[in-house]
Amino acid sequence: MFGRIVRSVDFERVLRCPPRARTAHFALHHLRGRPTLPAKPAPKPGEGELSTGEPPLSEPLVDDSRAIAPDQGPDHWLGMVVPKRHARRSVTRSLLKRQIRVAAGASEAALEAGLWVVRLRSPFDRQAFPSAASTALAAAARQELAVLFRQARA
Repeated sequence: MFGRIVRSVDFERVLRCPPRARTAHFALHHLRGRPTLPAKPAPKPGEGELSTGEPPLSEPLVDDSRAIAPDQGPDHWLGMVVPKRHARRSVTRSLLKRQIRVAAGASEAALEAGLWVVRLRSPFDRQAFPSAASTALAAAARQELAVLFRQARA
């Protein structure tokens, strides 16, 4: 089961890598590694110790890009970039994201461990697929995503 990439820092790291595979509408990026840990939330005002209390025992971290320990979480992480400019209707964006999750899940065992990001790089033709959530659009996306993940395995 894929974990989810949720931090923009992780998306930026993966998208800096060249695409591992491309089709007419999608690009697949991969980065070996694990997502970064989120920064510790700052204490709320009035919460915790007084300003005259004991100083912290260790220096605060400047960078929060520590990797998650190897024994925590899954080996595969999935992120999706489906911009509004390529899929105007939310129904279409949701349909494409579902198809991406299904295609990624079917290919997970054959894929290398790390962070994977699927990016919609061009819109589907609205003349060919007038309905936002048509079965024809779902089938076309599913077929193209299967080719995309097959290319990534090679």
